Amino acid sequence: MSSVPPAGSPDEGSSISDEELERFLRESAEGVGSPPKEPSARARMVARRLAEEGAAAPAAWRPGPPVRIGGVGRTRRRRLLTVVGVLIAAVVAVLAVRPSLLLDRFRGDGAGTSASPGPAGGPTRAEPFRGSPAADWAEGADAIVPPAARAVPGVTEAEVARALRRTKEFLVAANLDPGVLRGERPARAIGLLDPKSPGLPAKVRRSLSAPDRTNDPLLLFTRFDPAQVRVLGDVVKVRGEMTVRAGEPGVAEVRADYTFVYPLVRAAGGDEVARTVVRRSLTFAVSDPDRWDVTEGRLLPKSYYSDFGNTACEVYDGYLHPSFGEGPATGEPATGPTVDPYDRGRPLTGDGRDECGEVTRT
Repeated sequence: MSSVPPAGSPDEGSSISDEELERFLRESAEGVGSPPKEPSARARMVARRLAEEGAAAPAAWRPGPPVRIGGVGRTRRRRLLTVVGVLIAAVVAVLAVRPSLLLDRFRGDGAGTSASPGPAGGPTRAEPFRGSPAADWAEGADAIVPPAARAVPGVTEAEVARALRRTKEFLVAANLDPGVLRGERPARAIGLLDPKSPGLPAKVRRSLSAPDRTNDPLLLFTRFDPAQVRVLGDVVKVRGEMTVRAGEPGVAEVRADYTFVYPLVRAAGGDEVARTVVRRSLTFAVSDPDRWDVTEGRLLPKSYYSDFGNTACEVYDGYLHPSFGEGPATGEPATGPTVDPYDRGRPLTGDGRDECGEVTRT
């Protein structure tokens, strides 16, 4: 659907003749010719004034009925070429005004689920993010930028600022620490959590010592099996945001929603590179210790959701298991929906394992 420019705007009323437009569409379909030249804004204004003074205005161009030449197939193809010609012209006009529409798609900022792989070619050891929207993302801890702190009722600005710093520290310790990524105990991340969080300390201990579907360390920490894979180099791409809002009286809520992209190689060697995409959405409650039974300076998780792109289905051993292009897949067959792991507009409502499906890209 096209929009109509307001009366008096410079774009109102094109003076391109029917014959010129028909020639352009015909030659475009044949791969030759150039678009008709649009008159200047001043020329269009003069033409409009003449029309208002009594000159007959040309009728708006509309495509005529399809001409039947050689059967229905040719008719449909001709109609398709005409429509494509008009759409191409419209897209070019929009991009001339807003080139960011195209640039955002290549940066992977949009919320759509396009499966477009980006630049040609897949990841290599020299270019592990080639073909990924994350190629232009910031790297590591520097990509996690807390917002300016502000007080909320019952929680001071200084307390909120500390909570924002602690949230960043947790994200780094849980998802970027090299030792944690190769399967070591996430001691620093655990130390930032409030031990008074109901049931959480025991759940974390159980998940690390005897992981299963219910007690899975991957719900909070990113870990790969060092016997199978390792992170290639020291660069992890990151994109996301952190926000603060008032919760119950005397409570501030810090919400962090970040996507991490890991380039991986087999521990046994080889040149093939895979990528796993992990998105986490966590909300921490920051409470006044004089009113709530909390540990001052620690993070109390209110909710935490995760989503994993490129890991084996129904495997709960405490590690992510990426698939490479060669060799048999591990885990159960994917039965869930197809998703784009770079689609940050998609809300997270589960733990990332409720439905294991296919990803459109990594």
